[in-house]
Formats: sequence, structure tokens, C-alpha cells
Amino acid sequence: MSLDPKKIREDFPELAIKVHGKDLVYLDNAASTLKCAPVIKEINKHYSLEAANIHRGVHFLSEQGTRKFEETRLAVQKFINAKHDHEIIFTKGTTDSINLVADCLARGILQAGDEILISTMEHHSNIVPWQMACERVGAKVVEIPVNDSGEIKLDEYRKLLSDKTRLVACAHISNALGTINPIKKMIELAHAHGALFLVDAAQSAAHMKINVEALNCDFMAFSSHKMFGPTGVGVLYGKEEILNKLPPYQGGGDMIDVVSFEKTTYNTLPHKFEAGTPHIAGVIAFKAAIDYITGLGIDNIYNYEHELLTYATEKISAIEGVRIVGTAKDKSAVISFVMDGAHPHDIGTLLDRQGIAVRTGHHCTQPLMKRMGVPATARASFTIYNTKEEVDALVAAIIKTKDFL
Repeated sequence: MSLDPKKIREDFPELAIKVHGKDLVYLDNAASTLKCAPVIKEINKHYSLEAANIHRGVHFLSEQGTRKFEETRLAVQKFINAKHDHEIIFTKGTTDSINLVADCLARGILQAGDEILISTMEHHSNIVPWQMACERVGAKVVEIPVNDSGEIKLDEYRKLLSDKTRLVACAHISNALGTINPIKKMIELAHAHGALFLVDAAQSAAHMKINVEALNCDFMAFSSHKMFGPTGVGVLYGKEEILNKLPPYQGGGDMIDVVSFEKTTYNTLPHKFEAGTPHIAGVIAFKAAIDYITGLGIDNIYNYEHELLTYATEKISAIEGVRIVGTAKDKSAVISFVMDGAHPHDIGTLLDRQGIAVRTGHHCTQPLMKRMGVPATARASFTIYNTKEEVDALVAAIIKTKDFL
């Protein structure tokens, strides 16, 4: 089965808008994808006809909301092939998921002298929480280096692993370069040293097949808003036996068993980590996004996006004075580039005037930008509703921008 981008585009109403009098060409998907019609419909339906708090309520609306909320948990479990539905924790997003693990590990498991390995290409959300955790207990963050193409140096990674390594945290796909990392091999190497492994799947969950059982990762984090779903909804997957060992992240409603002034006991998984009223409408609508992706076929999505990547790479590489940053052999549909004599912010502004939305800056990856020898890049990231015609429009706009500057 091949995807029909023309038909898919009809499911994304935002693509019909004009930007500065031009048709919108949205190429900022690595930051956040547009929202598909089924997701928008589900959110409207919830707030119009179904709004009520979930869990513990015995009235119709509460029970209905609880059922739909938990159906999303089951959908996520199936989507990533987790062993148990209670291994799926709903959070505010990837950042919140990583902070949850970092904070909980720092309270009793992570100790002075331990090391946490993270790669040069990590998003700040997969750097700073570990630094904060290590500062609390006297542990150390260790950098896994990358080569000039933006690929992890596996030989160096092997050397860095030791009995001191408590955890490795690594992006499945680099948000800044599109590099697809050899996560399965990295997990095997980490486990050989007794270390835990967290996969930042923010950039991979909507673009390639995820199977946590096959990967054998200990944790995985990703966000709904990069999967055509609502903002403010994320997932933390964790192995049951590990989650049971961690203390709660936050205190409040739903995460308790019995509360008294003498002692409070905590709820079972997954509620132990879901304190307070969640983003109910967002979680319910997230299922519509998962169903949408599943209906198209994740392998079909990957193949279509790879075709766009190949086409765009060839076209952009041919522009004199423009250089692609990040040339890994295994890449997702992300192209970061720089232009001679032009700051990426100026490039982004001029592209916007031509109706083209790209992301500019350091992409929350300042250590990586320093390693690649650039202060910032312009980044075009593609997904299922993008077309080769839009790639042509991007290329024409880059050339026009270069000539202007």
C-alpha cells in the first residue's frame, strides 16, 4: 500500500490556510505536527458532550470518560507492544516523562559515583534532567561522542560503559539532524554492564515501528503532539518491575491508596505516577491519532517519508552555497542546513514570507551545534502530508532567499 498525500491532506484543515498570501508549506513537523480531523473532532466532542472528571466517579459521564481514557492506554500498549497496560504512564510530554525518571532515580537508586551516559546529540530535555539528578546525589553525566556525520561513535560508547554506568539515555532519532541511532545494539551493550536504558522516542514514534519488547528498553518517552495529536500529553513506558521500585514522582489525588497523618500508602501502577486530574480530553483524543497512524500503516509512513527525504536531500545538496548538516547513513526525514553568509534566523524569516514554515536556531541541542561547528541551522522536517511539490517550493524559496541575501 502506498500513501495518497492528496487524500491525507484533506484530514489536516490547517493546510488550507494562507500565510502572507501564499499556500502554507508546513515543514516544522519535528517541533510539532499539525492535528488531524479525527483528533480535533474527539476534542470537540469531549468538551461539548462528555466533559467530567475520571476515575472514582460512579455517574455516567465519569464512567464513560474513564473507559475512553483507559482505552487510550490500551491503544498505546498495543502501538509500542508493551507487555502490560499498566506499564504505560500518561504525562505532559516527553520532557515530563524524562524528568519523572530522573527525579525518581535520584531518590534512592542513583548514588554518588554513578554515571549516566547521554549522547552529544541529545535534546536539552534529555540532558538537563540528568544533570539535575546527578547534582543532587554526586553522580556524573558522561557524554557519548558523535562523528562529523552526526552518528554515535559506537566504539567510544563501548569504552565508556562500565560498572559505574547506572543508566544510558539516548534519542532514537535526533531532532536536529534526523540521525537514526542503533538503539537496539546500544541497549544490549548497556544491559551487559547492568545499566538501565531510556529511549527518547519523541522523533520516532510517528515515523517508524516501535516495539519495546523487541528493543528490551527499560524506559521509553514520547509525545502526542508530534504524532498529530494534542499538546500536553505524553507517554512514559517503563518495565513493570522497575516502575514498582521507583518512588512516586508527585503527590496528590489518584496516586494514593490510604492517606493518614501518620502514614500514606501509594496506589498501584499506573496510577502511582499519575497524580491529579490529567489532560483528559487530550489523552482521549490521542487514541484518535494513534488509530490514524495505525490505519495508514507505520511502514507505509516510513517509506513515504524516506522517499521525500531522498528527493529533498538531492535537491537541497545541489544548491550552491548551501550545506546540509548531519549526513548519517541512516536518517529520518529531517534536513538541517546552513547557507554561506546568512544567519538561519534570516533564512527562516524570508522563507516564512514565502509561506514556508521551517524551524531555525539550535533546536534545543546546543552541545550538538557546537560539535558540528555551527551556532544554529535551518531545519526542514517532513511527514505524511508533505509532497515533492512542497519540496520544490522549499528549494525555490531557498534559492530566492540566497539571492536576496
